[in-house]
Amino acid sequence: MRPTPEEPRGDDRLDHVDRIQEEWRRERPDLDPAPQGVIGRVHRVAQALTRELTAVYAQHGLSEAEFDLLASLRRAGPPFALPAGDLAAHTMVTTGGLTKRVDRLIERGLVEREEAGEDRRRRLVRLTGAGRAAIDAAFTAHLANEQRLVDLLPAEDAAAIARALRRWALALDE
Repeated sequence: MRPTPEEPRGDDRLDHVDRIQEEWRRERPDLDPAPQGVIGRVHRVAQALTRELTAVYAQHGLSEAEFDLLASLRRAGPPFALPAGDLAAHTMVTTGGLTKRVDRLIERGLVEREEAGEDRRRRLVRLTGAGRAAIDAAFTAHLANEQRLVDLLPAEDAAAIARALRRWALALDE
């Protein structure tokens, strides 16, 4: 059962990571497992969030990868098309992996391929009307779901986490 924002939460309860750290302190007192308090929890929260997010995608008949691809095309703005290479970069997949995803979405009538102007070798992937409707509905539900998940925290905690994660992400990208 998931906690609701109204439920009081004490800070004195032990979680899975606390128990792991206690075991390491007992078995390896020469090492400080403190980093696990951050890394382990971020990892566990990321896994839980992925389960929560993919459940909403599935309600719209989409996998996480398909949602990502359709969202990339939708964010591109009219005419909701990108060259395959750009789309692969936006979705962080290989062009081979992208081809399979695009083929599945073409079969479902959500995207189509078209030639890009004079260069017959360059192909665009474009949202169809049905694809735009699908991603608009899925994204609306996705944002509501994300808000529900963030609302499990006090607003000041959510803002502090967002700031800290931005700094961390920037530090890791350097």
